[in-house]
Amino acid sequence: MPKVALRDSLLRRPRRLRRSGALRNLVRETRLDPGGFVAPLFVRSGRGIREPIPTLPGQMRFSPDELGREIDDLQALGIQAVLLFGIPERKDPEASGAYADDGIVQDAVRMVRRWHPSMVVMTDVCLCAYTDHGHCGVVTDGRIDNDASLELLATTAVSHVAAGADVVAPSAMMDGQVGAIRDALDASRFDETAIMAYSAKYASSFYGPFRDASGSAPQFGDRRSYQMDPPNVREALREIALDVGEGADIVMVKPALTYLDVISAARAAVTLPLAAYWVSGEYAMVKAAVAAGWLDERRATMEVLTAIKRAGADVIITYAAADAARWLGEEAT
Repeated sequence: MPKVALRDSLLRRPRRLRRSGALRNLVRETRLDPGGFVAPLFVRSGRGIREPIPTLPGQMRFSPDELGREIDDLQALGIQAVLLFGIPERKDPEASGAYADDGIVQDAVRMVRRWHPSMVVMTDVCLCAYTDHGHCGVVTDGRIDNDASLELLATTAVSHVAAGADVVAPSAMMDGQVGAIRDALDASRFDETAIMAYSAKYASSFYGPFRDASGSAPQFGDRRSYQMDPPNVREALREIALDVGEGADIVMVKPALTYLDVISAARAAVTLPLAAYWVSGEYAMVKAAVAAGWLDERRATMEVLTAIKRAGADVIITYAAADAARWLGEEAT
């Protein structure tokens, strides 16, 4: 081989910086941090309850007292935020449990606020788990009534913040929900409370395990008339722009793993913090493959989270938050 050709080949050796773990870490472009994880937690009434969720391996339904112990563990791992989902004892057409002062989320928020004052407490603001029909808004004459739903969503958000929530996260995909909630919070002197908007929430097939965990499956029809159509990206950017204009402080893409292109497009379009939700079905697929012996759980999970971060997410909502934080801690020691 001529010397010039050899010299040229030696100039192009990217492998030089892959030779050891320390070198790879030194030049790593995308880094995960437990401080950027949000752990979703399901809370139900009772005491001493840690109820496994069969469709979400490793996840539990907690009573408020057990929720506090779980948050102890999360804080010790460096996780600074949780997103609470309530499972009410009763449901009705008006979703009254969603905004009741003694509702399950309101009680849980008060408990977390007392025990863990430094934890960022986020709450999901939706009606689906509290309605007897399982839809995210009010049903009038067999259809989802967008405008009638806004007042109930706003009332729910205010009740969560009155209990001590730091961030409310409206997920119903009702048009104008962010603006209605912002107005209601400001009118109640909660103008410093942030809104994390489920801005681009798709009508995905990957929500099944969550609906089983929360008991929120629709009893008729589906949610495609208000959640986004999966083939659309430009529409997601319009939804995000609307929420930004209505006062959102954080915008979100959901799901995450199957919508990395949407996360990337959203990152290019907005300067607000961007969240992505690695949803129940995406998480459960990895768990199922691990259980079958087809994947290494640690490597697969960290690869997924890195991909979501690399696509542009600042905040990752993930059921793997505790495991990932533990593994990152082990890598650092």
